[in-house]
Order: sequence, then structure tokens, then C-alpha cells
Amino acid sequence: MHPNPIFHDADDARNVAFARERGFGVLAAQGADAPMLSHIPFLLSHDGAVADLHLVRSNPIARALKEPMPVTLAVSGADTYVSPDWYEVADQVPTWNYVAVHLTGVLERRPQEELLALLDRQSAFYEDRLLPKPPWKTAKMTPDALEKMMRMIVPCRIKVTAVDGTWKLGQNKPDAVRDAAAGQIEAYGFGSEAHVIGALMRGVSKD
Repeated sequence: MHPNPIFHDADDARNVAFARERGFGVLAAQGADAPMLSHIPFLLSHDGAVADLHLVRSNPIARALKEPMPVTLAVSGADTYVSPDWYEVADQVPTWNYVAVHLTGVLERRPQEELLALLDRQSAFYEDRLLPKPPWKTAKMTPDALEKMMRMIVPCRIKVTAVDGTWKLGQNKPDAVRDAAAGQIEAYGFGSEAHVIGALMRGVSKD
């Protein structure tokens, strides 16, 4: 996360809404020799207080989860390279604009009896975005196949204690300079959904 506080101007509600909608991130926990990372889907409560997820039993984080452990869930959004030329003023340097939210808290193992309900809630959350396609449900699986799959995974929950978001959108630039770069990003930018960053940069001057 960029340390400049000007890029941390989003409130918790905006950060939580972004993370909840994204629903996918990188779970980080400290291991014996190095950080352990796992790319996971998750469900974040509307108030951002808890994030529910499941892990494969063989996942290093799941194996280490004998007792609750501190973790951070990093949720990345759009990003793009910004060429200094696009600002149309002198003495600029290359940079990368992006959106990211970190959810910090304590990860705990949940009772296995909660797993099926968690899977149903997760699939419903994602399948609703595919309407009018008939939603997929665990009930469509044969009982033996579902039971076998569920034996391989464990339900977990993060009790979120802190939310921090970086919306690095050129807030440290004058409106005209930022808008000039936004136009070039929308036309030529590369990264992940560069056009989204361009639109967000234009929105800064309207706040």
C-alpha cells in the first residue's frame, strides 16, 4: 500500500463495498520461514466485520490453523501504468495507479457443520450475477460427490479488525493534469481494466 495519506481518502464504507463486490483476494499469514499466501474467494459482511471463506485442507494456511492467527486479506482492483508524458507538464516520473483494499484481522477455523451453508451462500452470491441463468446450487450434485468434495475443504472466518484502502488516482496532481493523463490511459493504458482507472481519475476532480 502506498504510504502517502492523500491516496487513502476513501472511507471504510467505500473500501468495504469495493472488497465485498470484488469477492476475491490474496490471504496472507506469517509462516515459519516466509509469508504464506493463498488466492481465495470470500464473502464479506455488509459492515465489513467478518469475511467467510473456505480452504483446501492441504493448504499451508489451513494446516497451520491450529489456533486463531493474524492475517491480512489483500483485495486488488483495477491498475494501470502511467507514462510521464501523459500529464503534459514537465518533470514527471513513471508511476502505476491502482485500487487495493487490505482487510486485517484474525483467521479462525469454523465448525465443519457450517461448511454446506457457507458453500451455498458463496455460490448464491456469485451465481446471482449470472441471472437470468438458472443458479447453480450444491443440491445439483449427487450426495456422494458433494460429501467427498466437502471432506477436502474447511470453513474459516476472518474477524476483521482494520480496513485500509489505497485509491492511487493522481490526487496529488492538479485536475487538468490528472484529466489529461486519464484520457491517455483510457486510450492506451495497460494493466488490469485500465479504463476503470481512467474513469476513477476523472471522478476525483468532481468530488
